[in-house]
Amino acid sequence: MSVKKDVLEGSEFYYDICIIGSGPAGMVLVSELVDSRKSICVLESGIERPTAYGNALRKVESLGEIKIKPSSRERVLGGASTTWGGGSAPMDEIDFYRRSYLSHSFGWPFGLSEMVPFYKRASIYGFPKFEMFNDVGLEEIRKAGDVMVSLNRIEEKIFIAVDPPWNFGEKLRYVFDKPKIDLYMDATVLDLTSKINSDREKYVAWANVVSSKNAKWKIKAKIFVIAAGGLESVRLLLLSDNLSPNGLGNNHDQVGRYLMNHPKGSFGTLRLNRPIKKLPYFFGYFNRGFAGYSGLRLSRDTQNSLGLGNSYIRFEPVFPWTDNSGVFAFLTIVKKVKIFINLWKKNQKKIVHLRDYNETPDDDKNDKTSSGSIWWLIAFFRILININSVANYVFHRLFPSRDLSIKTIRLRNFMEMEPRWENRMTLSSNIDSNGKRRILVNINTSPLDRKSLVVLHKIFNEEIKKIDLGILESNLENENPWPINFDASHHLGGTRMGDDPKTSVVNKDLRVHDVSNLYISSGSVFPTSGCANPTYTICALSVRLADTLKK
Repeated sequence: MSVKKDVLEGSEFYYDICIIGSGPAGMVLVSELVDSRKSICVLESGIERPTAYGNALRKVESLGEIKIKPSSRERVLGGASTTWGGGSAPMDEIDFYRRSYLSHSFGWPFGLSEMVPFYKRASIYGFPKFEMFNDVGLEEIRKAGDVMVSLNRIEEKIFIAVDPPWNFGEKLRYVFDKPKIDLYMDATVLDLTSKINSDREKYVAWANVVSSKNAKWKIKAKIFVIAAGGLESVRLLLLSDNLSPNGLGNNHDQVGRYLMNHPKGSFGTLRLNRPIKKLPYFFGYFNRGFAGYSGLRLSRDTQNSLGLGNSYIRFEPVFPWTDNSGVFAFLTIVKKVKIFINLWKKNQKKIVHLRDYNETPDDDKNDKTSSGSIWWLIAFFRILININSVANYVFHRLFPSRDLSIKTIRLRNFMEMEPRWENRMTLSSNIDSNGKRRILVNINTSPLDRKSLVVLHKIFNEEIKKIDLGILESNLENENPWPINFDASHHLGGTRMGDDPKTSVVNKDLRVHDVSNLYISSGSVFPTSGCANPTYTICALSVRLADTLKK
């Protein structure tokens, strides 16, 4: 296996293609290129496990409403796929359009139809088949519910995860057994040195790399691809200023602009007219290696006619133990000791119904280190003092035939953010352990972002009254401060894709406009954010980029 560590000070290496980052984007790209006969290296800042050095490099300074979680990015082999829950969905057709009511929206330089073949090819990398997102094969899940929910101005948005979710570093590490394919770990790229060629074109000559032991060395390549995630990809361009004072690709002040996220949070309570015992299609399920749920969003026609963004809501059933700290501690431990839950899931022959929202990886708990002896003691203490609630949860989890009557449902909200000039990332005046300026993020929801979710709540309430499902209690429009503001770990925009260098950073082939050999493969290239978890689209774009680089 060609894995390199402890590179000597002053070393230089040369490749056809250098990929910076070993997360989903980088690992899919190298996997697609493995038979191209090109010499390729992947540079990973971390190693196989988290380290204090790598964790310190994740630090972000946040000025705005959306505070960036340190754990939303990982300096480790496999990147954020080492901690994600695997939730995925393709973007919707409307997301690719130029929507004039969104500020600074030029749409994507191509439509959903061009992406479909790449979504289908990307499905081999730990994603469901593309057809499943069109409800193919989910009829069994739908019929398992007590009621059928069919709304006129509201459409379903299907989210599915392969369970257990892929760790891209582990699943695709075999590619480095191939000839001419190398992986460098403990290899942090400080910046890119650019030059001017004989045709007066700017190009990247080499990457300046440092190890945790402060050994500095260089990687030279014909082509460089930054696949370092939504924020780090932007940062690397801004730091690479030897020929460009404002950073590579930033002649028109576009790098770091139009940042987006999917702010999330629970708000709104649905009081059911009649109790529901089973509704896995909307409450959540596990079935034959897949976990998923369906959210609800405004139809395309409704969005267009009212000039609204593509936000969505999902159902969070309220059980007797919901929000209990002991149950949360128990589930956190179960998730950590994966061998037991994976063995249990393998033995399930029927649909497994969600019994607590925290059975999913998505929660709004504060980002704290859930490790160390003190954390374990606190977790066990919480379980002990809440043992009745924990026992009640465990009983209904192990004996699913003992149904519970759900009378109350909370709404889980996920927002689309419009691309705004003022939502941006810059470099802080503070530096990291390598002497490089840290990330400074200022990102806030807009009046249109908030209005889109408020109107979704109102129309949802009108629609459920028509089918006599219940009544929604929500005064979201009167909330101050805005309550839906938790970082979804989806960092989008900042190097957005487009045809015009004055309004974008990369072209439709993901090449930086004014740099002949530099490409970006990350969520930072998204011109709009939609509401879907972005990893599936990021990987599909990596498949598409691989085709470009093979030419």
